[in-house]
Amino acid sequence: MTNKPNNRGKVKILNLYCGIGGNRKRWTKKNLGFDVEVTGVEWDKDIAKIYSDFFPKDTLIIGDAHQYLLDHFKEFDFIWSSPPCPSHSRMRMLWKGSGKEISNKVSGSSYKFPDMKLYEEIIFLKHFFDGKYCVENVISYYEPLIPPIKSDNHYFWTNFHFTKWGNTSRQLRNQDIENPEKNMGFDLSKYELPYRSKRNMINNLVSPELGLHILKEAFTKTTLF
Repeated sequence: MTNKPNNRGKVKILNLYCGIGGNRKRWTKKNLGFDVEVTGVEWDKDIAKIYSDFFPKDTLIIGDAHQYLLDHFKEFDFIWSSPPCPSHSRMRMLWKGSGKEISNKVSGSSYKFPDMKLYEEIIFLKHFFDGKYCVENVISYYEPLIPPIKSDNHYFWTNFHFTKWGNTSRQLRNQDIENPEKNMGFDLSKYELPYRSKRNMINNLVSPELGLHILKEAFTKTTLF
């Protein structure tokens, strides 16, 4: 079947681990052809404040996105989840065998098990959620346990077909090293944050164009199962 906006005239969206809202940026009626009602969930209060500034009409929950999904999934038509990626990242293999793993500040300060909440959410959504969903993460250093769609330097697990997107995210981030916050339309200059914090926020974004593309495809393409 193909999902359509519900009888309320709006698509209710749950945006988990929302960060500052890269995927969410272009979810407007003008771009989509229908209204959206978005609930974002973010653990970090400082990041949540920035999201709220950019998207003041969204409902914002500061708390555990993983638990919020379990408690509230039935309330939504579409769920986007971007669980934390460092424990899955290929960067963890960067200095494998060199003796420098403990000092790898990019991928974490020590060896870590992969955070399996990623797969918990994929399995849960597949079997219990009646709407459309998209779970996003980095390309992992291991073969994915559940086959994803690889698009724009990300992995995606969905229950609908979507056309793959070109590799634009990394190019956008690298356009302006001095002002990386402007690369995807997020000006963070008014926030008193360390450069590395701003850089990490931008690096964690899904490009707004890709976020728009996937949401549009969710409501025009056939459900897989």
